[in-house]
Amino acid sequence: MPRPRCRIEPYQPSHNFLPVMKRFHIAVFLTGVFLAPDCLSAQYPGWQQRADYSMHVHLDTASHRVQGRTELVYYNQSPDSLDQLFFHLFFNAFQPGSMMDVRSRTIEDPDPRVGERIFMLPESEWGWSHVSHMTIQGKPVQPIHDETILQVPLSQPIAPGKKVTISFDWEAQVPRQIRRSGWRNAEGIEYSMTQWFPKICVYDHMGWHSNPYVGREFHGDFGNYDVTIELPKGWKMGATGVQQPTKSPTEGIFRWKAENVIDFAWAADPDYVHVSQQAGKTVLHFYHQPHAVHDAAWEALPAHTARAMDFLSKLIGPYPYPSYSVIQGGDGGMEYPMATLVTGHRNLRSLVGVTVHELAHSWFQALLATNETLYPYMDEGFTSYATELCMAHLFANGGNVPPHQPAYSGYVQLVNNGKEEPLSTHADHYMTNGAYGTASYSKGELMLAQLAGIIGTEARDAGLQRYFREWAFKHPGPQDFMRCMEKESGLELDWYLQYWVNTTHAIDYAVSGIVERPNGVDVTLVRLGNMPMPLDVLVEFENGTQQRFHIPLVMMRGHRPLIAGETLLPDWPWTHPEYQFSIPTHIGVHGPVVRVEIDPDRLIMDIQRSNNQLEFQEGVLRSIQRPIH
Repeated sequence: MPRPRCRIEPYQPSHNFLPVMKRFHIAVFLTGVFLAPDCLSAQYPGWQQRADYSMHVHLDTASHRVQGRTELVYYNQSPDSLDQLFFHLFFNAFQPGSMMDVRSRTIEDPDPRVGERIFMLPESEWGWSHVSHMTIQGKPVQPIHDETILQVPLSQPIAPGKKVTISFDWEAQVPRQIRRSGWRNAEGIEYSMTQWFPKICVYDHMGWHSNPYVGREFHGDFGNYDVTIELPKGWKMGATGVQQPTKSPTEGIFRWKAENVIDFAWAADPDYVHVSQQAGKTVLHFYHQPHAVHDAAWEALPAHTARAMDFLSKLIGPYPYPSYSVIQGGDGGMEYPMATLVTGHRNLRSLVGVTVHELAHSWFQALLATNETLYPYMDEGFTSYATELCMAHLFANGGNVPPHQPAYSGYVQLVNNGKEEPLSTHADHYMTNGAYGTASYSKGELMLAQLAGIIGTEARDAGLQRYFREWAFKHPGPQDFMRCMEKESGLELDWYLQYWVNTTHAIDYAVSGIVERPNGVDVTLVRLGNMPMPLDVLVEFENGTQQRFHIPLVMMRGHRPLIAGETLLPDWPWTHPEYQFSIPTHIGVHGPVVRVEIDPDRLIMDIQRSNNQLEFQEGVLRSIQRPIH
């Protein structure tokens, strides 16, 4: 029967055959490094909700319909009484006239994977999701369907510190694969099941986060999942979690358990080839369709992924889950706890690259689990940073482009085209896809990379590990990240967070003058951009000898560790656009100064490097322009 495109009234499923599953209790797991969050421990903001799901679903592959039964144990660990609940109904976005459809058709630079495809879907390929027979503690409630959000008013509020059992039936039609989810993707994978079930929205110290689904980032509560999925006989599937033994393993019944995760995703196809490989204490799983051209890349992928798991665990912190699955499906690459869906028709480097990126999300999206709708750069950007380093490690001879150079080039291009928006912009509300992508991925990556020039490489690396060690499983925010960097460096960094995240102020410094005196040289530097930074300056003498100087900012209240032979200069107040210092040249020892260069190691993201150097030869100043490294 036709489904309305916008406001959806409560719907009775055509079948109510699924038994109510017994509530499943799993003790929160411990690892050698992490203790799963406790409502009384120090967290961001000191408490967080919890949601444990037991689900039994049946997929009818002829009609692309899912019949589901969910029992959700929801823990209100907040100090507030909750008089309503909200759930995501993601599949309702895949109808003409939905917010995702209209946004895609009206934004200046639509995602080519979407464009007008939702608008052009025949009704038989729409997606929809409907909830019925909902009870809370056995008492019926009447949910209100509002496109991709389900609102549940409560006559009896859920008091602080209480838990409730929420039970409901639901039915969904899986949409034709367009964005992440759906049936029959471009490579022929039958089902990519992501953002597929009614999922409770996050409630935290900011209130409810009931964001309509328009296609970007996600957020979720930690919890345990016990999911049984019925598929046709002979089908294969990969999923979040660890597959459990079933009484009829050949009958198409699969059961998966995952502990302390923020989401559950899966994909299924009758032709999947499944291989596994051990990576430390983690079992890696790989699912793909056989393909004459791409099988060799998939055969080589497990070894590269195991090396990547080892590298990322050392860079950030130990991966605590017992498994991780790389599954062919979706529309590119998309991360989920303990699993990712990637398109698989790629050469080896491309396949490894997308896998490494999605794997790196395991730390930032799945374990730290920042609210990436509000702070997408803390997931996408930090993941891109780790990806670049990991790929350079895996493919040491893969090219001469240094890590973070593509991100820098993309960032400068965004600044120059005038479409940059602050990193603090909500992921869904960027005015262009280009601004969102470059800010969240590239500028977010540079935020971590640039810290090496501010606090030093060792403190930056230690700060990243401390951040993960202290904040895994706790939904940290920007201040929590920056405080870890401050604690490792001993420096004040609130200014960096303010400028780099909350503004679009750019960095642009120049060497404006070199003046010879009888016993030395006076050097003048100017700040042309609106963002202040500590500076490294290299001075080269006529005989080829070089001397390095470091200029901290007053508001840092200190400076990064100096390198051997480096000279510390007085602090530069951010209010002063100009800075001068003098260099005794000791004629006859080194000879005259012939060149002065700002940021010789390319550690700060100066948007105009052509003015970073001056030559001084025979009384004439010459600016130097050379390729960016």
